[in-house]
Amino acid sequence: MAAHADQLADVKKVGELVVGTEMQFAPFDFLEAGKQQGLNAELFAELGKELGVKIKFLDLPWPSVLPGLEAKKFDVVAGPIIVTKARKERYHFVSPIAEATVALMVGAKDESIKKPEDIAGKTVGAGKGSAQLEELKTFAATLPEKVTIREYVDNNQAYADLAAKRIVAVANSLPNISYVAAQKSNLYKVVQPPFGKKSYFAYLGRKDADADSLIAALDAALIKMHDDGRLAALQKKWLGAAMDVPKGDFEPTW
Repeated sequence: MAAHADQLADVKKVGELVVGTEMQFAPFDFLEAGKQQGLNAELFAELGKELGVKIKFLDLPWPSVLPGLEAKKFDVVAGPIIVTKARKERYHFVSPIAEATVALMVGAKDESIKKPEDIAGKTVGAGKGSAQLEELKTFAATLPEKVTIREYVDNNQAYADLAAKRIVAVANSLPNISYVAAQKSNLYKVVQPPFGKKSYFAYLGRKDADADSLIAALDAALIKMHDDGRLAALQKKWLGAAMDVPKGDFEPTW
C-alpha cells in the first residue's frame, strides 16, 4: 500500500502553517490601519507556539475560502465557521472556540423590530455562502410575510447598508454583531433573543488521511489552551466573556 502524505510533517518541515481567512469578520479577524487584529491572530499565535511553527494568514473573500481549502491552497481555515452536520461530513473540525448562535442587529433607533419575528415583510442582509444565511432563510420561511434577503460578500458592506437604512437588519452570529454594536452603539443594537439554533464556531481543515495528523495536533493544542485558561482569556478580551463551549468532538444541533 502506498504511503500517504502527512500534512503535520509537511507544515513542520516548512516551519509555517498557512491559514485562509476573511479579515472582515470582527472580532475574530479585521484590519485596523492595515494590520490584522482580533481573536484569530492571537489564538493562532498560541497554536503556532504549541506546534513550533510560524503562522501565515491569507486574507480572502469568504466565498473563496472553503473552495481554496479543498484545492489545497492553504492548510486550514480560520474564519471561524459554524459547525453543522453537513459541514462535519465534508470537513475536519477542531474543538469549538466560541458560541455562534445567529441573531439580528438593527439600527440603534429602530423601534419597529423588537423581536426576530418582526422582520416579516422586510429586507434583511446576511453573508453570502454562510451558515448564518441558511439559518436566516430557514427562519424567514416560517414567517407570515416574505422576507427579502440580500447576500453580501463583505460583512462590512452589510453593516454599511444597515446604517444607511437600505436594509432593516443583518443576521450574523452573536459574537460578531455584539462586538460591532458595542463598538458603534450610536448606529446599531442587537435584537434579543437570537432566532438561530444553539451553535458553535470552530476552525477546520480538509477531511482526508493527509490532514488527520495536523488537525489532531491543532485540536490537542486547543484543548490544552481550554484547560490552562488561555482560551477563556482570549474570549474575555475579544468576545466580552468566557464562553462554555464543547471540548473535543460534539454533535451539532443542525
